Amino acid sequence: MSTVTTTYREAIREAIREALRRDPRVFLMGEDVGAYGGCFAVSKGLLDEFGPERIRDTPLSESAFVGAGIGAALGGMRPIVEIMTVNFSLLALDQILNNAATLLHMSGGQFNVPLVIRMTTGGGRQLAAQHSHSLEGWYAHIPGLRVLAPATLEDARGMLWSALEDPDPVLIFEHALLYNQAGTLPADAGAVDIRRARVRRPGRDVSLITYGGSLPKTLEAAGRLAAEGIDAEVIDLRSLRPLDDATILASVAATRRAVIVDEGWRSGSLAAEISARIMENAFYELDAPVARVCSAEVPMPYARHLEQAALPQADTVIRVARGLVRGDG
Repeated sequence: MSTVTTTYREAIREAIREALRRDPRVFLMGEDVGAYGGCFAVSKGLLDEFGPERIRDTPLSESAFVGAGIGAALGGMRPIVEIMTVNFSLLALDQILNNAATLLHMSGGQFNVPLVIRMTTGGGRQLAAQHSHSLEGWYAHIPGLRVLAPATLEDARGMLWSALEDPDPVLIFEHALLYNQAGTLPADAGAVDIRRARVRRPGRDVSLITYGGSLPKTLEAAGRLAAEGIDAEVIDLRSLRPLDDATILASVAATRRAVIVDEGWRSGSLAAEISARIMENAFYELDAPVARVCSAEVPMPYARHLEQAALPQADTVIRVARGLVRGDG
């Protein structure tokens, strides 16, 4: 099988390019997506290839251009809306929560909103408290949305087309630290199943459950735990709403221990929801309480050493997992 060398950023760009070629209803809109390729250069070069009708720069008003995307979707188009960072998406929260997520319900099933919203999430770039948080768990709380978190090149390349085929709104959260991640993909890589979590590393002693930018750290932790004789299974959630309960519960039933790694804040987090589902559905399978590794409950610091201290790290995952397996946590 022939392969191509690529990056996470380039995989997303190729997914957008393919969608534009395959479906004339698809267009991309957002701040600086044309002239500058967006804040993270994901769409760089697409304006020259497809023109300003399909690569549309917008004013700095998230509420306005997300609303325009909702209107275009209602009108039969397949818009891809890019928001620079998840923190700025809060300026469009009314449009996402009260319009995109609810119109199918409020219209009695008459109006779907086939809208895809992409946005960057996560810390680790020293961009401080207005550009660095992981709020995807907030959106995973909202009925009417599908929430995705691609953590691999395969998912960066394949999730977009699957999202565009969904008749309802889909939010895709791209962790900023993954954009430069490099590797190979099959030359014919395409759409992926967005309904299922993936076992990224099988194991028998403890389940490490994570997503997005925390996956590389969790895989690193699993590798280091293996050197200590602890065999950790790593689950990549991929879909945050709906959650793939079956994969999570099957893993926990096999390992009998779970650590959830979530860059969101601990209180009211996605990690809390997953923990609750494990307790409700697999309590008697557990040999230890479910553990969580989350970000410190502070606005994200600017100083690098403080930011790193606030974020989940492989060392913390190792310490927590070791404590569960050896009973000294």
